[in-house]
Amino acid sequence: MIRNMRELDLEQVMKIWLEGNSQAHRFIDRAYWEMKFEPVREAVRKAEVYVFEEKGKVEGFIGLDGEYVSGIFVAEEARSRGVGRDLLNHVKALRPALSLNVYEKNERGVRFYQREGFVIQEQDTDPETGESEFVMRWEAGRTRRSQDR
Repeated sequence: MIRNMRELDLEQVMKIWLEGNSQAHRFIDRAYWEMKFEPVREAVRKAEVYVFEEKGKVEGFIGLDGEYVSGIFVAEEARSRGVGRDLLNHVKALRPALSLNVYEKNERGVRFYQREGFVIQEQDTDPETGESEFVMRWEAGRTRRSQDR
């Protein structure tokens, strides 16, 4: 079930956030994510966040800032079961277009977003990490083929 995040979910969400970042971004020192933990915790508390819950446990979440996907994370044990796709489809139903940034070295993430209809718009550098990242965009009603033109 996908629903709005509640205050009681915050601990599970933040655990998924830290582990997800550490695993997907092994090219960035874990200390960086640990340093960001408290500021992100406060931002998540105030943000538009939807969680995927199964049997009382949060298995993933997605955060939005307008049409910008500020993060999508799935617990390790729930990956490759459609949780991320379901979260993305939930917010696609709420917005006519979405954009996000994903590190170029996060190849699994890049492939996931491309499979879900996102198209690379530009390449940039994250000023905090110095890592190359893609700006990707999805628009409702556009097929992957028409987005590639």
